[in-house]
Amino acid sequence: MASLFNRCPENPIVVPGRYPWRMSNTFNPGVLYEDGKFYMYERTAGGLRPFHCFIGMLESEDGIHFRHVSDEPVFTPEMAGSRFGSVQDPRVVKIEDSYYMTYAFRPYAWNSYPTGLGVPESSEAEFPGFTGASMENQTRSGIAISKDRVNWAHLAWATPREIDDRDVILFPEKINGRYWLLRRPLQFVSPDHSQIETLDAPGIWITASDDLKSWDEPQLLIKPEQWWEGVPPEGTSEEGRTGGRIGGSTPPIKTELGWLVIYHGVEPVYPPTKRVIYRLGAMLLDLEDPRKVLARTRDFIMEPNTYYERFGLYIPDVIFATGNVVVDGIFYLYYGVCDTAIAMATVPLAVLVEYVLNG
Repeated sequence: MASLFNRCPENPIVVPGRYPWRMSNTFNPGVLYEDGKFYMYERTAGGLRPFHCFIGMLESEDGIHFRHVSDEPVFTPEMAGSRFGSVQDPRVVKIEDSYYMTYAFRPYAWNSYPTGLGVPESSEAEFPGFTGASMENQTRSGIAISKDRVNWAHLAWATPREIDDRDVILFPEKINGRYWLLRRPLQFVSPDHSQIETLDAPGIWITASDDLKSWDEPQLLIKPEQWWEGVPPEGTSEEGRTGGRIGGSTPPIKTELGWLVIYHGVEPVYPPTKRVIYRLGAMLLDLEDPRKVLARTRDFIMEPNTYYERFGLYIPDVIFATGNVVVDGIFYLYYGVCDTAIAMATVPLAVLVEYVLNG
């Protein structure tokens, strides 16, 4: 397992600093490869209280050494509709002559208090016009558009306001004339906004659209099945059964044998301290009907094992992939480490696809 991916010896390849809007975190990047260059869209934060997140842009000739294209973010919470908010986890694709970025959005940034033990403690921050009620601050996922990779504008919402829905990812081309999208609904707000209902085992859903604005009713694609995806062993206490989930990670890669999709699984390790481990799995979907799963790994394909993947500012034991490209037959995987910095690993695409086919 350790030999499937080759981690870049210079990891982490992108770290926080330099600009006020990225002093504390840079992580979970979207990546494009075009015209001989790698283009990276980083999620950043300048501080933790409140945890305002932005999206910056970098470029590179070798996929390792990146430099900023602009000293300002290329996409901000204000561009999504609220200057008090947070834009997160960009996934970027090119479809025909336009670039599309899916992103998660919260209208009000929250206060974050990392513990070093697991998922950080958090609280709602105070902002004008915000009551502080969590049901008014659900994560909604949007789609931004660009014609030149640099100048972005919000295009449409991909998910309803009343659903906490993230890990929303576009396929990089139309299939049978339609756009296709992966989703991961997590929580639903009741019609009277009085309570929030959380799914027991959030999975990956899929939907399609003719115009990127109106989407079909989503269908469940896969749900957690393995221990590393959060499925507890028999006899586990009720407390130990919470927190497990899976979600899409990177934009699908088209191969001769199907759409290659990397996804993440979250295993709750110690609920009292919110200790979790994020790992990666993979599956192949039918080229003509991506609702059909052709193959799926039973075991994970990557887990945190280096120091920078196990210890960081924000949350330990996290590898969170959001970008992948294929160059000369090599699959480049870009991922956030501990929600603190960005790393990269490679594997021959043929080797990875064969591994997925063999389960």
